[in-house]
Amino acid sequence: MSHRAHVENPRNKTIPNFSQFQEGWRNIWTGENGINLWADVKASSARLAMGVGVGVLAAFVIGLAMGCFPIVEAILMPPISFFAKIPPTAMLAVYFVFFGVTGMQIFVALIAFGIFPTLAQAIAQAAQKDVDDHTLYKSYTLGATDFEVVWEVVIRQILPRIIENARLQIGPAMVFLVAAEFALADQGFGYTLRMQSRLQNMNIVYTYLALLGVTGLTLDWLLIQLRRRTCPWFGD
Repeated sequence: MSHRAHVENPRNKTIPNFSQFQEGWRNIWTGENGINLWADVKASSARLAMGVGVGVLAAFVIGLAMGCFPIVEAILMPPISFFAKIPPTAMLAVYFVFFGVTGMQIFVALIAFGIFPTLAQAIAQAAQKDVDDHTLYKSYTLGATDFEVVWEVVIRQILPRIIENARLQIGPAMVFLVAAEFALADQGFGYTLRMQSRLQNMNIVYTYLALLGVTGLTLDWLLIQLRRRTCPWFGD
């Protein structure tokens, strides 16, 4: 396909040939044409880490509370279910009002609120269905308090589900990150994709997309290994 396109138009940049990819790789590694890969990696990694960290922590606390205490579920599950149905990118204008247009806050908010509702619901469901009632009754019979039951029984039982559901949110989190950077950032993967696509430097765009794919697969693999090491009894 690339050969055919370049026979018709030798200057075609939409389907790069090997020499154009080589030029793109050289520009990325040497920082030519305003490209700064390491600055993009640093900016996007910080935003992704903070956004996912805040989202997972909030989902863990709220989801665990909903799964363990029916009154909390009755109060919080309806609004969380409602917000789970709203695409996070559709709420950009709302994020602008509360978090501003620039700064780390807007990126963290978009990622955190994007993954929070689904993850909180999954954790609540795991706490309700994956913990054996017989184990709970035994714990209370042996004199355990509510806190001890939650910490020693519930969390230990649902930990693999928490890690697994967090792993499944990596893809959506990266989508929200790139979307926010595409619209707002002056640095990061999304920003570079926007600028280079405008210049039709598809050799750089495809390379950046490949780097995003490798990053996602690496994070996915790391979380699988974490689950296997911390919860070997869970299996695959």
